[in-house]
Order: sequence, then C-alpha cells, then structure tokens
Amino acid sequence: MHVESTYLNCLALFGVGGAHPGGLNLTRRILSREKMDASTKVLDVGCGTGQTSAFISKQYQCHVTALDYNKIMLEKAKKRFHSMNLQIETQYGTAENLPFENDTFDFILSESVTAFTDVSKSAPEYKRVLKPDGVLLAIEMMRETDVSEKQMKEILDFYGVKQLLNEQEWRTNFKKAGFEQIEVEKVELRPDIHKVDVSNDYSLSKQIDPSFYKIFEKHHHLSILYKDILGCGIFRCSV
Repeated sequence: MHVESTYLNCLALFGVGGAHPGGLNLTRRILSREKMDASTKVLDVGCGTGQTSAFISKQYQCHVTALDYNKIMLEKAKKRFHSMNLQIETQYGTAENLPFENDTFDFILSESVTAFTDVSKSAPEYKRVLKPDGVLLAIEMMRETDVSEKQMKEILDFYGVKQLLNEQEWRTNFKKAGFEQIEVEKVELRPDIHKVDVSNDYSLSKQIDPSFYKIFEKHHHLSILYKDILGCGIFRCSV
C-alpha cells in the first residue's frame, strides 16, 4: 500500500503518541483544572494513536470517544485500547463533519488537530456536538509574528495546514462558532520539544519508507528556523 509522503502520515507510520507541543505532560496539566468523573463524556478529536484517550479513560473513568481521519492512526489507537482493556469508542471521521448528534459531549479535546482543518467548519461542529455547558480545550499552533509570503508557503505546504492563524484570528473563529468565553494561555516552546526522540511513546509500522525519516528531519529544521514565528496556545472555549 502506497502512503503519501506527508507530515501527518509520517506521524501515523511512526505512531508518535505525544506529537503535539508539550506532549502528555501538558495534557495532564490542562485536564487537572477541569471537573471530570464517570458521568463525563469526552471527544478526543484527531486522537492519533490514542495516548490521550487512554490516559483520560484510566485517570477519570469517564466515557471517551476517540475520532481520527487517518486510518493508520485509528488502527493503532484500537490496538492500544484493546491491549489496555479500555472501553473506548473509536470513530472514523473528520472534524469538519463530526458523525455525532447535537449536544453529545461535555468536553472536546483537540491537540494540534484543528490547525490542520478548515477552522471555519470545524469550530462550529465542535460547538454543535458540545452540550450547552460544554468546553472545548484546543492546543493549537499559532502565528506569533507577520511572515513573508515565501515563509507562509513553506509552512503551509510542509505541514499540510490550510491556514496559519494568529491568536486574534483563532479567537475570531471560535467567537463566530458561538463560543462566548475564550481563555488563551501561551505555551513556551523549545525547538527540541519538536524532536521525535523526546517522546517515548511509539507504535511503529513494519515498513517505513526512508522518505519519512527525511520528513522528521525537516520538521525539526523548520521548528528551529521558525521558532519565533510558530507559537502554540491553549484555548479554553465555552458558552
């Protein structure tokens, strides 16, 4: 089976568990501020290999739904949940067209996922499937400074993102979607945090084309080259 040489497919083949900035440690800190129990329903959008979903299920004993559009990732997530004997629902689908009823979830978690979607479509979908008092927690890449056309093209082309929003543009999109309360916390990034070898959570595919190793190298190169341009924010959005 041919797998297109993209950044997201690279993450899928290597099965990196904590690919988002800050990794699982940041996720733990964010969730520790929230109230979750066995009655809480959580949607992990773009669940990847399921590291966060597994943590939430074990830590809070709540109902977790793990969704991803990448079939390689979703299969690895299913294997993780099965091996850990966790009752986590897996769902194939996109953030722009969530396969769920209105008012379903108490929390939606998006860890470096929404930036890879059409935010004008995904943000309203989050609002739709959240309960009236629900909360969106999004850890997302954002633009810290103005960039040249050439820089913007290189970033968009490599990561396969449709846009590179600054904090105000993120706020505007969430407001348009119907979120009234938007709190933002900036995450301090170090270039080495992007390196794959800082994560010890892998689920490697059997055969990985050498081109994907080059993608990881370029990712690290860009994270250093654009360290003053590419930032990260934690957005807590509610009504």
